[in-house]
Order: sequence, then C-alpha cells, then structure tokens
Amino acid sequence: MILAGDIGGTKVNLASFNAEDLRLAPEHLSTYPSHEYASLEEMALRFVAEHRVKPKHACFGVAGPVKKGRAEVTNLPWIVDAQDLARALNLKQVWLINDIEANANGIAGLVSEDFVVLNPGDKDAVGNAAIIAAGTGLGEAGLFWDGNRHLPIASEGGHAEFAPRTDLDIELLQYLRARFGQVSWEHVLSGPGTFHIYQFLRDTGRGEEPAWLAEQLRTMDPPVAITRAALEGKSDLCIQTLDLLIAYYGAEAANLALKMLATAGVYVGGGIAPKLIKKIQDGSFLKAFVGQGRMKNLLSAIPVRVIMNDKTALIGAARYAALKSGRIL
Repeated sequence: MILAGDIGGTKVNLASFNAEDLRLAPEHLSTYPSHEYASLEEMALRFVAEHRVKPKHACFGVAGPVKKGRAEVTNLPWIVDAQDLARALNLKQVWLINDIEANANGIAGLVSEDFVVLNPGDKDAVGNAAIIAAGTGLGEAGLFWDGNRHLPIASEGGHAEFAPRTDLDIELLQYLRARFGQVSWEHVLSGPGTFHIYQFLRDTGRGEEPAWLAEQLRTMDPPVAITRAALEGKSDLCIQTLDLLIAYYGAEAANLALKMLATAGVYVGGGIAPKLIKKIQDGSFLKAFVGQGRMKNLLSAIPVRVIMNDKTALIGAARYAALKSGRIL
C-alpha cells in the first residue's frame, strides 16, 4: 500500500492507494486544513489511524522546492523531512517531490473526461509539454519528452518576476512593487493575486467598491468574494479583476510553453481554473496565450487543456512512489 499526499498552503489531501490499482480512485481519502496542524507527521498519523491502513511507501507533493529529501512549504510554516516522516510512520521509504511535479506525474493516469480542451492544437503534436497551476500559489513544471514518455521537471517558475505587457500592467507592477519590492507572477496569478489585482483597480480609481462588497471582503476570503461577485455580474470592479486574472493566466502559460518548447501541450491545473472554467472558455485565456508576437503560429498549434480532476497530484505522487518502489506502470 502507498500513502500519497498533496501538500498545499490551504489544505492537504492524503490518500491510500493499492499499489496494483493506481489508475483507479484512492481507497481512502481525507482533506485537512493545513493551518490546523503543527506538522505533516501529525496529520499523516491521524490519517493512518482513522483509516486503519498500513502503507509501506509514501510520496508527498509539496508546495515548495525540495532539496535532499527536505522541503519548506512556501505558504505554510512547515519543514517536511522524508526521513522524519519515514520514522514517524514506520515506512520503508518516503519521497518528497514538488507539488506541480506530482501533478505532472499524475497526467498519465488521467482519462479524456478529466480534461476540458481550450485549444485542440495540432492533432499530431509531439514533444515536450508543460503544466501551470494557480491556486493558493502559482506552480509550474515541464514534461521532457524522451522519445518514449514524458519525464516531469520541477521548477519554481511561479516566483519568476512579473512581466508587464501593457501600460495598465506597468501601473500594476509599480503599485505592487511599492508593497512587496520584487513582484513575481504569483503576486498576480493566484488566490492572493486576485485580491492584489482588485485592490490595485480599486485604489487607482477604476471602479467603485459598494458597501456590501466591502463587508464581504472583511468577513469572507477576499478571492472568493471577488470571484462570486464577478461571476454573478454584481460588481464591475470584480469583473475587471477576473478579466485581468484570466489574461495573465494565458500570458504566463504562453511564457512557460515557449521556455519549455511545449509543442505536445500545456496543461492548466490548480484550484482556480476549474472554478472559473466558463470564464476561461470565453476566449480571453486563449487570446492572451496565442498573442500577436513572432511565435503566434507555434503557440496556436499547441494543445491546451484544463485539468478538472482535483486528485491529479495525489495520483501523481502515488505513481511516483510505485515507480520508485519497483512497480512499472
């Protein structure tokens, strides 16, 4: 049995898999609020006890860089150590990988129903691929084509510096630089980034904030309030916010596609895209993705798919553990 985890700044998904049946749903699955636990060990011990499982191997996808089996979670005050986890859970082996690398591993375990196609692209597309995933943070990874299969490549591309394209983007950069100093793509393309964009538009006089919305921003998670108001057509300021967010998603997906030469496809993962799928399908994402530059023809031929299966990282972590423990999928 394999224990797999998707470790994020907001929540943690843990699941047990039968090592002989990784293409199916997890046998047991639990979701825990990240900030209610002092460590991953505490959370994993609870999972094992609750479900009465005895895993032999484990793999955890962690939102942050992994070095020598150790990781500091980017948006959570945790240090995760593979050896400590192995001892605490009495496991033969524990592997830590980047969470978007886990998503990349999981793509091979999905079926066509797990995707929404934004751009069919070239029907004979081959080569490298890429995945970009916005949620609490922004994750990016590549998939290198070795001639036989795709091999995931971890990255921290979401923390690369934000690149403005328009005069409005330059104003946004200046606004955020005054607050944060160095401005990354994650500052504008994530849950918190949604609120940053909204604050910029509000504070620079591009819309009025009604009292009911101000109250919701105080009492609710701001990105949730903004998204709801935009999708329900209740606030022009929120609609502008989502318009910019989706444009940035498409633009940064294109940047990643070019850097990885992802001719076989770009996968859009994370928690934001499925919730905004109708908005993403309205053409604004793809317009920003293709752009008007020299690589327009190359980008328009790249398949673009949104991952709708929220268990992809868990599947990927389980597949990684299975491969490392000697089972060939």
